[in-house]
Amino acid sequence: MTVDIKEPAIEEITIDCVIFGFNKESLEVLLVQHAEGESVGKWGLLGGWLRKKESIDDAAQRILYELTSLDNIYLEQLKAFTDPNRVSGRRVVTIAYYTLVNREDYNIKASVTLREAKWYKINDIPNLIFDHNEILDFSLMQLRNRVRQAPIGFNLLPEKFTLLQLMHLYEEILGIELDKSNFRRKILHMKLLVPLDEKQQDVSHRAAKLYRFDPEIYEKLTQKGFNFEF
Repeated sequence: MTVDIKEPAIEEITIDCVIFGFNKESLEVLLVQHAEGESVGKWGLLGGWLRKKESIDDAAQRILYELTSLDNIYLEQLKAFTDPNRVSGRRVVTIAYYTLVNREDYNIKASVTLREAKWYKINDIPNLIFDHNEILDFSLMQLRNRVRQAPIGFNLLPEKFTLLQLMHLYEEILGIELDKSNFRRKILHMKLLVPLDEKQQDVSHRAAKLYRFDPEIYEKLTQKGFNFEF
């Protein structure tokens, strides 16, 4: 391999964040419409520039907070996207992150550099700027792999939920249809859920029993992992 020592160093690094949420029965992703720059009026992932004196993890948290007021969110790093042509006219490397949030816990507010921040169903994603569709596809693949190995999907649910809500969540993430009785048997066998002496309220159908997850079992399964095949 021949190295050209005269070739200038890469100085442009960005951070892009994929924020997944769950709205009752639909897996969604938070997209933003830019209000300035070359991508004005277009939709993309939350992103921004890496500053010289900050780590990429700190940059991801800062960008997330500046653009949406989301604070202290656990972000998992995906990988670097380095295609020389990913941004037209210049060389920009981006480091991608993803996270799962319960939409009920956060009030998303777009910053002045954004026209709008909006949740999109995972099957209704528009054509995004740069390679953001590719980044989103990669993060969804990563999420599908992780949800079979650790109970990370619970981050998307309210504190109290039904087994049907949990099953819909897994169906949305994995993109498959699950057998209700089989799912119920497997998830209850893990002893991960705590049955509550409560049922749904204000529903037009028969109220279902509510559950919450056991934090101690949740932590153990998160650390050691499990094989949750359907």
